Amino acid sequence: MEQKRLTASERFQIEYIRREQLHKRETAVCRFMLLALILAVWELCARLEIIDDFIFSSPSRVLLCFFHMASDGSIFGHIGITLFETIASFLIVTLAGIAAALALWASRGAAEVLEPYLVLLNSLPKSALAPMLIVWLGTHVRTIVVAAVSVALFGSIMTLYTGFQGMDPDQTRLIRSLGGNKTDVLLRVLLPGSLPLIVSNMKVNVGLCLVGVVIGEFLAADRGLGYLIIYGSQVFKLDMVMMSIVILCLISAALYRLIALAEQRLV
Repeated sequence: MEQKRLTASERFQIEYIRREQLHKRETAVCRFMLLALILAVWELCARLEIIDDFIFSSPSRVLLCFFHMASDGSIFGHIGITLFETIASFLIVTLAGIAAALALWASRGAAEVLEPYLVLLNSLPKSALAPMLIVWLGTHVRTIVVAAVSVALFGSIMTLYTGFQGMDPDQTRLIRSLGGNKTDVLLRVLLPGSLPLIVSNMKVNVGLCLVGVVIGEFLAADRGLGYLIIYGSQVFKLDMVMMSIVILCLISAALYRLIALAEQRLV
């Protein structure tokens, strides 16, 4: 009886929601099956000696290496320091990027003067800058954070500023015609309308910050997953190298997922 009371549009809406839920479940299952297939093929190739498991490792060897380092707790210290550096640099990039982009939006003259320098700094290979940061700042956590910030900051500023410039001019004129000033345009039009852009930019920045942290740990760290990769390659503990890479992938996926969940609530 209840089904008969539903209008045609309501039935279509319920059917659409069901299809979307089914599609999400199918996508999740396919992702899991693809991951399981990749791991199974990797393990099988190592067991059958199609690939050299000393060089390419295998899922079982990676797990054994993780459990061995987890038994004495050493791996958690490395994960913790890399995670802390990534989150710290990500927060700095996010706040500084938004602030700088807003400043450029508010001052047309400053934007025209600084734009070529931002392009230059963004295109500069950050790995070439890292050795200078070591000389200037020493081998400390702050050096790694600065290296990570340098990887993501300038691109973030340019992306956000370009997005701010693309704001609907009709909305700005409407606010002005009602007696609003630039602050009203900022708070009532620019920031609310740019929220999807800001969140999308955060998704990119979290990966770039992790890349910058690993680059910094390659050169100026005695802790962290980047340090484990360098150390493992130097002493030919390639299981440790693969384990660190896998953990970095998991950290990146987890941070991206957290931002995606925040996006669902905010946007």
